Amino acid sequence: MQDFKSFSDAIKDLKSEEFESYALNLFRFQASVNGIYKKYVEARQVNVDEVSKLTEIPFLPIRFFKDFHVVSGHINDFPGYYSSSGTTGMITSKHYFWSEAWYLQHAKNLFEKEYGELTDYHVLALLPAYLERKGSSLVSMADHFIRESHSEHSGFYLYNQDELLEKLRYLAMGKRKVLLLGVTFALLDLAESGKPMPKMNNLIIMETGGMKGRRKEMIREEVHEILRKYFEVEVIHSEYGMTEMMSQAYSKGNGVYTLPSSLHVMLRDVNDPLSWSTRRQGGINVIDLGNFHSCAFIETQDLGRFDSKGGLEILGRFDNSEIRGCNLLVQ
Repeated sequence: MQDFKSFSDAIKDLKSEEFESYALNLFRFQASVNGIYKKYVEARQVNVDEVSKLTEIPFLPIRFFKDFHVVSGHINDFPGYYSSSGTTGMITSKHYFWSEAWYLQHAKNLFEKEYGELTDYHVLALLPAYLERKGSSLVSMADHFIRESHSEHSGFYLYNQDELLEKLRYLAMGKRKVLLLGVTFALLDLAESGKPMPKMNNLIIMETGGMKGRRKEMIREEVHEILRKYFEVEVIHSEYGMTEMMSQAYSKGNGVYTLPSSLHVMLRDVNDPLSWSTRRQGGINVIDLGNFHSCAFIETQDLGRFDSKGGLEILGRFDNSEIRGCNLLVQ
């Protein structure tokens, strides 16, 4: 099996000026040891030795995670995988991990860089669609956050709205912050239930996206307005991640995401996946250095744009693409 520890150590404190050099070295590594990616690079007729900048790297269409084992090494050396959600009949993605413990620690590090230590929070996870199936990376992450909060009040909730509201009422009296991490349709169901929500000054609402076929798709502004009014908070936070990525990005309001040091986004032309967008808007190609064990260079089916300050907004999905991942909001 490949020794991935050196890769995991390198991205812990990676500086922004080091990103391109590290990504190019990772590209050369994966183009030689990742069988699927190697074939894709060859099919694109790219000479690995001549690639000298990020814009020359081929990005693997995300669909490959549905059809093949996308791993840097031999599949038998990987202890398990995360799988994407999907309705009946959909082919789900499989993302094999080299160390689940590393993924969970990485997710914790990314969260705490944005929000501070988990021990400052009670973590309540409202993730019914994810809890009802196996293999969700989001559930694994939430479970880890719950345990790392070291709070007897942290925990999962399925459809038990009354129990959740009772817990929020109790926690409203404390000084510790409360993080309510929820799939979008479940948060909306609660907001439209008519059940009284306690007034809280210590509450963070974080939606992970996702209607899962339970509700009609809505634009982000509409969703956030409904949630803001019900929970009486100034902004709605968001988490952006997917099965095929090991890293997450967070938004502290208005749907604008700050990218961690392990993530880089490039926008491609919506009409030509092999060309880069000349505007601030386009299809999202992501470099996730946390994917050193699989493929770090992914052509997603998400649309995005950069605002005037360089923040990333997720606009939705390409037409006719399958609903997948942790963020299904359409704009």
